[in-house]
Amino acid sequence: MLRGHLIRPFSQLAEVKSSGYSRLLQRRLTDFGADEPFANVPDKLQEHYGIRVPCHAARTITERHAKKIHEMECIKDVFPKQGKECIIAETDGSMIPIVTIAEKTTDEQPSDGRKRRKVGWLEARLTLAHPVGSVTPIFAATMGGPEEAGDQLLNCAILAGGGETSKLHCVGDGAPWIAEQVNRVFSDQGTYLIDFMHLCEYLAPASLSCCPQDSMAWLDHQKQQMKEGNVLEVVQALAPHIEPQSTPEKNAPVRKCHRYITNRLDQFDYKRALEADLPIGSGEIESAHRYVIQKRIKLAGAWWSESNAQDMLALRILRANGGWDDYWAQELKQAA
Repeated sequence: MLRGHLIRPFSQLAEVKSSGYSRLLQRRLTDFGADEPFANVPDKLQEHYGIRVPCHAARTITERHAKKIHEMECIKDVFPKQGKECIIAETDGSMIPIVTIAEKTTDEQPSDGRKRRKVGWLEARLTLAHPVGSVTPIFAATMGGPEEAGDQLLNCAILAGGGETSKLHCVGDGAPWIAEQVNRVFSDQGTYLIDFMHLCEYLAPASLSCCPQDSMAWLDHQKQQMKEGNVLEVVQALAPHIEPQSTPEKNAPVRKCHRYITNRLDQFDYKRALEADLPIGSGEIESAHRYVIQKRIKLAGAWWSESNAQDMLALRILRANGGWDDYWAQELKQAA
């Protein structure tokens, strides 16, 4: 059926502009382009549909729809009166490969933009939220700063069923911006918990200095203390073993652990979470990084402009949130 939408031979197809492709074919191309390197899309399309298109068409069409999807995004920022009893919300960052072309400001600089090309990394912030008991989260992602991620955190919580009566249970790593945004957008409705495994990454090295003769037993005891809400007892157990200030930071695991906990004393209420059968780990958002962002945006050899990265994130978020069919139904309606 799809073959009938494109009657020109391949020798002429390379000259067809993206607007010349049917919406159905554009959907197929965008579907492949959302998951595969653009260079692979022509082979995928030929394998499944017997149609061959040039690589640049696959890229142009995918990026055009990704940009349109990004521009359609709408952020909700006010809770409705009523909502689910409790919403679980998480956010975290992942580094994305970004390429920039420096502006030519002097005659001495090369005219070829490829020679002014710089590569680096920028943080993409992924957010999810869902009611307690649900396994279907609402996602959002941004290449913007912490406040933009915080706005998306609130938006996800609203779309997940949060309201003025809801409690927001948030989990994340020790990045200060996450706790700051939870407090900003949720205020007294929200609680923020440090990911338990992230805490253990500080306790485990400290245990070797605090109790070298039986570090595992010491570590297990401190972990249990934290789960029972005895945070100050753990701080006291660390205190006698803090390295002198003259010790380099990399050789001072106890000092780092002690500082990490004392700077976040209100973010370790594991006892409350466990009693309410709420998660104390942020494994859900860390896993989502792999299948929502990294599976496509961090493919080997892939480098993005910041704007294209944001557009592709919007495309993958649309699919993850189940909006794919609705988007293409609207596209077909507009084309009719």
